Amino acid sequence: MVSAEVGSAFNNDPGAAELAMLDTWRDTIEDSLLTNLQPPPWIYNAPGQRIRANLRAWAQAIQRPLVLFIDEIDSLQDQTLISVLRQLRHGYRGRPEKFPSSLGLIGLRDVRDYKVASGGSNRLFTSGITTASPFNIKVSSITLRNFNAKEVEELYQQHTSETGQIFTPEAIATAFELTQGQPWLVNAIAKEVVEKIVTDRDIPITEKHILQAKEILIARQDTHLDSLAEKLQEKRVKYIIEPILAGLALGDTPADDRQYLIDLGLLRRDPAGGLVVANPIYREVIPRILVRGTQDSLPHISPSWLTANGELNKDALLEAFIKFWRQHGEPLLGSTSYHEVAPHLVLMAFLHRVVNGGGTLEREYAIGRDRMDLCLSIKASF
Repeated sequence: MVSAEVGSAFNNDPGAAELAMLDTWRDTIEDSLLTNLQPPPWIYNAPGQRIRANLRAWAQAIQRPLVLFIDEIDSLQDQTLISVLRQLRHGYRGRPEKFPSSLGLIGLRDVRDYKVASGGSNRLFTSGITTASPFNIKVSSITLRNFNAKEVEELYQQHTSETGQIFTPEAIATAFELTQGQPWLVNAIAKEVVEKIVTDRDIPITEKHILQAKEILIARQDTHLDSLAEKLQEKRVKYIIEPILAGLALGDTPADDRQYLIDLGLLRRDPAGGLVVANPIYREVIPRILVRGTQDSLPHISPSWLTANGELNKDALLEAFIKFWRQHGEPLLGSTSYHEVAPHLVLMAFLHRVVNGGGTLEREYAIGRDRMDLCLSIKASF
C-alpha cells in the first residue's frame, strides 16, 4: 500500500506530483517488501507517463501478480488527478503480466465523484472528457460499513478481556446509539473514556462516562470531526444539508449529490424512509461547526435568564434573545454561508452562549416539516 497524499501539493503540476509520489513510494516499498519483490530503479521519462511506466516495469520485473493499494487518492485534484487516473486506465490493458494485476483506490469518495475534485461538474464531464473518461475505471466500489450493535459490544469486550475493566450494557448501548456504529467514533469514544476519564481499571464504565466522552469529542473536534467543516463548505454538500437543517424538503436535488453525502457518511437512509444525519454526534457537530463564526462574533451576554435559585426563566430568556436580535441580528445573518438557515444559526449561536456555563442544547431535524426542534437544558453552578 502506497499513498498519493504527497502529490496533492502539486495539483496543477502533474510532473512534480509524480516525482513526489514516486520518491515516497520507493521508501514505502523498501520498508515493506523483500528485495526480490521490489521494483527496478524508477524510470524518469516524460511527465504524465511516470506512474504508468514504473508500475509496468515493476510488474514485469517480479513476474508475479502485483496488487497495489493507493491510499489518499482523493487528496489529488485538478490536472494531477486526471493524469494519474488516465495512466492507470491506460495500463489496465497490460495486466497481469505488464501491469499490476489489481489496483485499489482508497479514499473518502466513490471514484465517480473524483470528477468533482478534478474541477469538473458534479453531473457532467468537462474539458473534453466523455464517457471514455479516466473516471470510468472501476470494477466495484467497496464501502467500509458501520459496526452493528453486536460488533461494538465485541470490540469493547476486547478491552475487558485485556484489562478486566467492564463496559456496562447501558454504556455499550449508549455508545452505539450515539455513533450508529461509525468506526472512528466508536473507537474515539472508548479511547477517551479508558485513557482520560476512567483510568482506574477497577471502575466500570457507565453510560454517564460515555456521554461525558461524547461532549468532549464534540467540543474538541479532533481531526475526523474537524474535517467535516471543510466538507460542509462544498456546494453539493451545502445544497443537501441546508434544507435538512431548515426542515425543508430536498426537492429536485441530484441523486448523485445525495448519494455522495451517504458515501461520505454524513447522511444515512432511515429504515423508516428518508435521509437523516448519520448519527447523533454528527447531528450535534454539524450546527456547532456552522455557528462557530457567528458565536465568536457575539458580544458579551449577561445571564439574565436564571432565577435566584438557578432555574431557567423562559420569559426572561426570550426577552434577552429579542433584545439581542434587535441589536445584533442583522449583521450576524451575513456571517454564515448557509444563508437559508442564517436565522436558525444565529439563534443556536445565542443558545450555545447560554449553555456555556453548564447545560446542553440538543436538536432534531424535522425534514419536510419546515422546522428544527431544539431542547435546551440549563444546569446552573454557584
